[in-house]
Amino acid sequence: MEKGIEFGFEYYMRQMPEMEPVDPKTSSPLVLAYIGDCVFDLIIKMIAAGKGNRQVHKLHEETSRYVQASAQSFMMRTMQQHLTEEEHAVYRRGRNSRTVSPAKNQSVTDYRRATGFEALIGYLYLSGEYARLIELVEIGLDSMRQKQGSITGGEDAGK
Repeated sequence: MEKGIEFGFEYYMRQMPEMEPVDPKTSSPLVLAYIGDCVFDLIIKMIAAGKGNRQVHKLHEETSRYVQASAQSFMMRTMQQHLTEEEHAVYRRGRNSRTVSPAKNQSVTDYRRATGFEALIGYLYLSGEYARLIELVEIGLDSMRQKQGSITGGEDAGK
């Protein structure tokens, strides 16, 4: 078996000399949200890029509908009913954390709920619970698809 498939990306990331493990149980909710923001952004960008080559500007427009606070807040409302007690506790910690920067072009409620969403994504990622992370993201994306159309590059996306 090829080493890349056997070990995966995570294995190789941990081989970097500067890469120290991050304990999701002791990390602040804002650190979890920081990581979760990156992970969710990568998932959405990979979905969009997987639909075929397009101008980067078009990819950005398409993905920004999903990574903005109002969209994450909407997805979180759907996902909440599927959370375990532990996941809900992580979400609440993220949602209730005091952020340094104010919400930009978003309601405070959406911004806080989105921070909780990102904290949950970061927690699941750092815990190595990738299947659960993808399961919850898919629930959220399904709710967005029902609301506005799938992540496609077609002319009807978002209508």
